[in-house]
Amino acid sequence: MLQAHRVTANGNPLDHVTPYDRFAWSAAEIERWLASGAHRPELTAYFGPREYATLAALARRAERAMAQPLQVVLVPGIMGSQLGLKRPPPLPHDVLWVDPIDIQVGRLANLRLPATAPIVSLGVVLFSHLRLKLYLRAQGFAVEFHDYDWRLPVAQLGAALAHRLRAAAGARVAVVAHSMGGLLARIALALPGTSVVERVVLLGTPNCGSFAAVQALRGTYAVVRKVARIAAGASAEHLTAQVFSSFPSLYELLPWGDCGSRLDLFETAQWPACGPQPRPELLRAARLLRAQLAAADERYTVIAGVGQETVTAVARRRDDFVYTLTRHGDGTVPTASATLAGARTAYARVAHSELTRDPLVAAAVADVLRRGHTRRLPGTWHSHSRASAQVSDRQLRRSHAQKVDWGALTAEQRRLFLQNLNEPPHLKLRLPAARRGTARGRG
Repeated sequence: MLQAHRVTANGNPLDHVTPYDRFAWSAAEIERWLASGAHRPELTAYFGPREYATLAALARRAERAMAQPLQVVLVPGIMGSQLGLKRPPPLPHDVLWVDPIDIQVGRLANLRLPATAPIVSLGVVLFSHLRLKLYLRAQGFAVEFHDYDWRLPVAQLGAALAHRLRAAAGARVAVVAHSMGGLLARIALALPGTSVVERVVLLGTPNCGSFAAVQALRGTYAVVRKVARIAAGASAEHLTAQVFSSFPSLYELLPWGDCGSRLDLFETAQWPACGPQPRPELLRAARLLRAQLAAADERYTVIAGVGQETVTAVARRRDDFVYTLTRHGDGTVPTASATLAGARTAYARVAHSELTRDPLVAAAVADVLRRGHTRRLPGTWHSHSRASAQVSDRQLRRSHAQKVDWGALTAEQRRLFLQNLNEPPHLKLRLPAARRGTARGRG
């Protein structure tokens, strides 16, 4: 199936077609195939047998559901949309993110900014988001994905979402947004003509940032390191310096205000001199985002993941960053960042990447869309856990260091590798020494 003969004028292969390019199919097509049983072997190989069975059952329910008037726009987070190059028919589009075969041969470099290739969004990453869409469709909601090029500035992406929402004038509209997608929604709702939106549900949105962005710019974030394991000739540090550090959106996710630390992470001098460096011009631009975000009002509901090992602070130790992990977050976004003044809040003991896949969270989202609130999840969360751990960039660089021979993996191993890209490293959290044996944490 792999060929590389014909190329475009800018050197991009026209017929380097991989199995992952086939998933530039539209979500609507795949939903129809799930409901009808068409392409079952291919879809089972992609989703896995258990996930395929769940999605197929939801797709059949969705086809039978009675339509409700509320239209729902489902917005994924950063890295939640496929990125690639368009090809002329009958070839499928060329998916680069995330296609391990293309990453292996060095084509991830095409994602760097300023653009060296005509990269476009090619639909959402379906494993992460299709279950929630089908569940809401099965509840009668008309749901559409809003995929986007997540490398770009959040204000630019939010303006594009606002344009889409304005086009729905005269209809009843709601937005359900995961992670950075919630920042797009807050940008959009600060712009004129978006009052058509009746409900806004934010799932694990980093309203004042996430320390995962710090690690991504340092080459120590789990996703970056796992991707580098596939790339035959590049380290995580190289990919960070050459590709990931060129994305304005990553800088706009850096922690600030109540979610930050004693460090001003928008100042270059605060960063260690060793390892990959942030780009000063992108740091300066990112500081402006917070003033452009809409404040929450009665339309907003936040669902925050809790109880997971999460980086909740960073400190400078000599020429290194040291991160403190607690159970006060969803594994990626601290609880203090996921909550938002003026919004209703519900709490779920669910990891960040599972907020779009968890059945109880999905049912709570449907409640909010119908009634503006839910009783399925607690509206308060009191964690008395004092357990913590610390890990440095230097230590994280020893994780996920061994290269992966993609061709030697079984189909099941490949699927699990991709589906677990967002899985953070797990450390043993401990109580402070003075309290061991005298207190038990809950969280």
